[in-house]
Amino acid sequence: MNRLAVKRALDRFFLEDGFNGDITTTAIFPPSEKCVAHVKAKARGIVSGLSLLEIGYSLLDDHIHVEERVKDGQEVRPGDVIATIQGPVHHVLFGERVLLNLIQRMSGIATVTRKAIDTLNDPSIRICDTRKTTPGLKLFEKYAVRSGGGYNHRLNLSDMVLIKDNHIAQAKGIRQAVTQARSVIGHSLKIEVEVENREQLEEAVDAGVDIIMFDNMPPHIIKEYVALVPDGIVTEASGGISLQTIASYRGCGVDYLSLGFITHSAPILDFTLLIDEEGEQ
Repeated sequence: MNRLAVKRALDRFFLEDGFNGDITTTAIFPPSEKCVAHVKAKARGIVSGLSLLEIGYSLLDDHIHVEERVKDGQEVRPGDVIATIQGPVHHVLFGERVLLNLIQRMSGIATVTRKAIDTLNDPSIRICDTRKTTPGLKLFEKYAVRSGGGYNHRLNLSDMVLIKDNHIAQAKGIRQAVTQARSVIGHSLKIEVEVENREQLEEAVDAGVDIIMFDNMPPHIIKEYVALVPDGIVTEASGGISLQTIASYRGCGVDYLSLGFITHSAPILDFTLLIDEEGEQ
């Protein structure tokens, strides 16, 4: 993750949560009081986003020390300590909820991504995400997919040309859309086209696109269509794929499966921050 972008985002999140400060903590404890706290897993899953603890707390107080006990991408079980935090109790508790919310969200996405990869059980197919991310959290959610072993599709609208159904309809065809796009973007960007049937597939192949996405097609049709795609064109399938159906895509022949559910429907992986009453590591 881009550290500067992460800092800017965390600044916004801290301001949203505590623009008037943490009235509870400041009312109970003096500014000089220090603590030792442990972040523990409450469920089994894949960790993602641990660096947010160090980055986030450094924004609040440079006297806070964070020790990571595991690494992103590592599996944890209930009770495992993933990090230890030492410093002024005011700032440790001020940052707790924002940082845990993010790490829980990211770890949930990493966990679902890993489960999708394991359930598919086809090393010839890479699992990637989509743009179905939460506004304001894309940076974090895309990173979480990588923590789980997946890959990122385009990060934003300027990363590549992706011609979808509405572009095709408005341009009156795939060939017209591809020709117009190519005349503007030059040679440095890839062109991907979403196809819904064999006629569109043949048109996309004739247009010489870089990537063909099979949209909302069953595995047996995808396997049939992949055989019609020349070497050198990357293939992708997307739409209607879930954890319950992903195993049926094993061996279908595409290079990528892009999955919206790994970001938009992932449950959190629960963590808790507990102060050590004895102040021990």
